Amino acid sequence: MTSTLILIGGLFLLLMLFLYFVPVVLWVTAIVSGVRVGIIQLMFMRIRKVPPTLIVNALINGNKAGIPITANDLETHYMAGGNVNNVVKALISADKANIPLGFNMAAAIDLAGRDVAEAVQLSVNPRVINTPPVAAVAKDGIQLIAKARVTLRANIAQLVGGAGEDTILARVGEGIVTTIGSATTHKAVLENPDMISKTVLAKGLDAGTAFEILSIDIADIDIGKNIGAELQTDQAEADLKVANARAEERRAMAVAEEQEMKAKAQDARASVILAEAEIPKAMAEAFRNGNLGIMDYYKMKNIEADTDMRDSISKTGKKK
Repeated sequence: MTSTLILIGGLFLLLMLFLYFVPVVLWVTAIVSGVRVGIIQLMFMRIRKVPPTLIVNALINGNKAGIPITANDLETHYMAGGNVNNVVKALISADKANIPLGFNMAAAIDLAGRDVAEAVQLSVNPRVINTPPVAAVAKDGIQLIAKARVTLRANIAQLVGGAGEDTILARVGEGIVTTIGSATTHKAVLENPDMISKTVLAKGLDAGTAFEILSIDIADIDIGKNIGAELQTDQAEADLKVANARAEERRAMAVAEEQEMKAKAQDARASVILAEAEIPKAMAEAFRNGNLGIMDYYKMKNIEADTDMRDSISKTGKKK
């Protein structure tokens, strides 16, 4: 009895292993669904660690939708790290929407890291993205702040290697700045905001991107600062600072010259005092040598007294 149970258990394990490596049920399901896939091929998928259920279900979905794909294509894409279900879904959606999309292109888009199913959906239903506030200054110095809505449609042919939404937003912002900056007055932009849309669309901003720009609509324009007036005010303040600096320089030079003149006057007074100090010595020397008499001395004193009196009288008259 024990050996019989062991034999039955062994046979059951062998059967489970056989059914695991040789998915007969899955092969029958594929045949019934009209998908041609060999049972040996399913067994090799299991050995290559490719889930046969995933491949067969994707083949069935594609076959029902009339998409020409093979098991080898799906297996190769899976082993390359792709999303098999997403690719098949994208192929079915593109076929229903009459969008030309082959398996190789869909697989390349998927392997490039883009959601190919979402890209096909975006081709059918365009998406609207909003630009951040873009500030620009017209020629009259008035700042305008604009916001735009950009309607995008995916360009399937450019999804591999094409730039993304960030590039679109950057280019649209650049176009808005250029258009406002070339306007003579800010009033012209406020009166005709569609001039921004027309100018930006004419630049072909979607070149080299994964999207096609369908329209650019200006959602809002606000008046910002008077940049021209602020620049003039800043320039006037700068000129005033320069003028004050130059005036301070001239004042400092005048003060320096005054100090220099005072120093020279002091030197002159010191020289006079030194000279006056030599007069008594000279007079004493003249007395000793007999060159100056007593009468000459008194005459000189009288002249000095007369000079002092005249100075005193003149000063008294000025005070009155």
